[in-house]
Amino acid sequence: MKVVVLGAGLMGKETARDLVKSDDVDRVYLADINVRQAEDFAEELMSDKLDVLLLNANNDEQLGDVIALGDVVVNALFYTFNEKVARIAIEKRVHSIDLGGHIGGATEAVLRLTEQAKANGVTLIPDLGVAPGMINILTGYGAQKLDEVETIKLYVGGIPVKPEPPLNYNVVFSLEGVFDHYTDPSHVIRNGKLKEIPSLSEIEVIHFDEYGELEAFHTSGGTSTLTSSFSNVQTLEYKTIRYPGHAEKFQLLVELGLLSRDTKVTVEGQAVKIRDVMREHLSPKLYLGEKSDAVLLRVIVSGEKDGARHTYEYDMVTEKDTTKNITAMARATASTMSIVAQMVGRGTISKRGVYPPENIVPGEEYIKELKKRGVVIRESIKNSSDS
Repeated sequence: MKVVVLGAGLMGKETARDLVKSDDVDRVYLADINVRQAEDFAEELMSDKLDVLLLNANNDEQLGDVIALGDVVVNALFYTFNEKVARIAIEKRVHSIDLGGHIGGATEAVLRLTEQAKANGVTLIPDLGVAPGMINILTGYGAQKLDEVETIKLYVGGIPVKPEPPLNYNVVFSLEGVFDHYTDPSHVIRNGKLKEIPSLSEIEVIHFDEYGELEAFHTSGGTSTLTSSFSNVQTLEYKTIRYPGHAEKFQLLVELGLLSRDTKVTVEGQAVKIRDVMREHLSPKLYLGEKSDAVLLRVIVSGEKDGARHTYEYDMVTEKDTTKNITAMARATASTMSIVAQMVGRGTISKRGVYPPENIVPGEEYIKELKKRGVVIRESIKNSSDS
């Protein structure tokens, strides 16, 4: 198969790195407007399977020509390109997956293209990061083992292996995105009804053997399509994992208005957004750099099976690959993108249309493929007969 990777940022490059290792992949095209960045990566990778292409994603004709080179396109561009890439992929009859984007309805816009995708015989799967993405696949896998799903609880966090005060946190993606997750409301299902919960609220203790006692709290965006796919459950919620005390400190910043999108202050006659100041001030202080990160995940799916209460739990702790300087977040995300792209390309996933990950990605095979890459998901099962 031939795979086009749009975007030579961290996730695009690491997805390409994984793809070229596969015997099923004949050619990988890595396309970006910053061709020098892509070429530097190609020189490091030294794979005769990899071709670098110059791409201005704002040029629809050029974007279409690049997409048409592949059997599958992996969209690792900024989420604002997701709908356009999806439409062009359908037009060119090329399968497509992306990293998602709950902001501005990007994922919903892609999902609305399902009839066009079916008509042109292609498969599109949005939201293939970690949260959403990995948690969606694992939720779907646990749910299909139950006769009736009642409760879904999701926990994910990207944290530094060695925390540094005062925030005990380092940025893996963008701090702007973190601010969004901490200020926008979280969508949950309570007592069978969809509700909005303030982010940073309802802090609970969560434990991972490798990291001890941590905290988890509501943040926006993590549930994504799950509230639609599992609208009949009694409880569905997503919380972010951090070191203890993190949520309280950011809650203070929120209450002071320092993370507001619109609040401006005037300094020496110059109006500036206070959020921009906070982002520019904190970003260099929280930059991960050469430090090690970890991704912690827990998915708990409970319900009825054969007349008894069953719970399926999926746990993961993945740390940075220091030998290749690949962050834990990049390992988990790029592995997911590459695995699913190959599933679509080789026909393991054969349904046509647009589907969220929980409704189409086979969980058992996905977990096996992750394990080959050193990303281990552990399943545990409890039922009402257990003591």
